[in-house]
Order: sequence, then structure tokens, then C-alpha cells
Amino acid sequence: MSIELKNVTYVYMPKTPYERVALDDVSLVIEQGSFTAIAGHTGSGKSTLVQHLNGLLKPAEGEVLVDGVNLHGKNKEDKVKAWHARQQVGMVFQYAETQLFEETIEKDIAFGPQNQGLSEEETKERVKEAMELVGLSYEKYKDVSPFALSGGQMRRVAIAGVLAMHPKYLVLDEPAAGLDPRGREELMATIQKLHRKWKLTIVFVSHSMEDIAQLADKMVVMQGGHLRAVGTPAEIFADAQLLQETGLEPPQMMQIMQRLRAAGLPVNEHALTPEAGLQSLREVFHVK
Repeated sequence: MSIELKNVTYVYMPKTPYERVALDDVSLVIEQGSFTAIAGHTGSGKSTLVQHLNGLLKPAEGEVLVDGVNLHGKNKEDKVKAWHARQQVGMVFQYAETQLFEETIEKDIAFGPQNQGLSEEETKERVKEAMELVGLSYEKYKDVSPFALSGGQMRRVAIAGVLAMHPKYLVLDEPAAGLDPRGREELMATIQKLHRKWKLTIVFVSHSMEDIAQLADKMVVMQGGHLRAVGTPAEIFADAQLLQETGLEPPQMMQIMQRLRAAGLPVNEHALTPEAGLQSLREVFHVK
């Protein structure tokens, strides 16, 4: 099972003086169970790409398949299948808390399941489950206004609203944007738990190479609407020419280890995370 883009091209404002090709012949497979990060500078096509994953945007050319189902079927039967396939892909936009609108957290999270036609009892269970998944106590927070929460908590409520609809794939566009360090740390821990403990397939757009190195097992690099590279974070960050051409920098830990290596210490210059860097230093200095 997977999400697959086949030769997808998308054009903003076609046949106008402002026409712009946002995606150009992009083919990509996102395997179920993976944690895929999408990186690239502003205007590279990242957000346009993820908006194709649940059918929000329709390709000018090519097709998008979710578990083998084309999201833009032509006949009535195909359209029904496409609708069900789209429900498998939950989308959380940048600054998702701006989408909150109900007077209580419970009502806000319940909105999606109610629109799926679930009973009141089923909806309540979905709300409880989703709040647990994002680390918010149902009894403590269900009657609280979402607008009385911190930024990080509001972001988690927005994610819970998507999780309550039981998607198989969760797509996050810059999930930590604008959060303070504590809110960012809590949100990243929540996303990591959703992947590891609850086995959700995660796709996330990020400018943070540290988050990508820490969380992702697959990395996609976009540039000017083109798919430049796909690989593990270790493979991508080891490609100095690719990083130079796309304007990306390796994680700070890798930069530190490279400087130490250049200074003569035999450390692992490809260590991406603080944990890997610390382990390398322990080995060099024979510290247990």
C-alpha cells in the first residue's frame, strides 16, 4: 500500500500572463509505514506536492493514486472510490490552529467524524482516542475553549481533529512553524509517537534539517518544481554537491562533527543527531 504520484505536473493560473509550473513531471512513491520528509526552499513545490496527496489539487498531467485508487476518477463508480481513498489521507496545514472554530475542544475535534456520519457514541470515542494520541486529557480539556490553549496545544488539537477521522496517512505542512521551543519539542514528540507507537504513515514538509535528521527515514528534495533527490537523510546530507545546488545545509550536529574532523579529531563526520554525535565523541575519548 502506498501513495503514488505518476508524472504529475501542476500549473498555477494556466493560459494567463501569470502562468507558473509548480510541479514538473514528478514521480514519487510514499510507502505505507514510512516517515517521509519533504525539503526545499520557498517556491520549490513542497506545499503544492502535498496538496496533491489527498486530492486538494488536481494534476494538469499525470495521476495520484492512494492504495491503487486514482484520486480523480472519471465515472461515478471511480469517483466514489476516490472519495473513500481521500479519507485515508489526513492533511494538517501550516498554522493549522487557524482552522479551529468551535467553542470547545471536544466539539472541534468531533466536527470531522460527525460529517463522516458517525453516531454520537462513536464520535465521542473518536474524540477521546484522538485527544489521547496527541497527549491531551479528555476529562481535563474536553470543555475548554481551544483558544485558551498555548500555541503548541492548539496545534495538537488541530492534529487531533484530523486523527479523529482515522486516516492511514498523515500529511503535515511545516507542523512546528511559529511555535516556541517548548511547543515545538512537545509537538515533535507527539508526531514521533504517532509514527512509532500508532504506526501512522507520516509525510511532513519542513525547513528544519534537525527535525528531518531526527525523525525521517526517507527524504525528498524539491527544487523549482522538480524532484531533485530521494533517499535516506544520511544519503542526502552526505551529497555535498546536491546540498550546494539546492541551497540546503546539513544538520548543525553534522556541521560540528565536520569541523572537529577537519581539526584532526577522528569523529564520525556523518553523525546527524545529537545522540549520534555524542556516541562518536565517547568512542574517540573512550568514555563509556
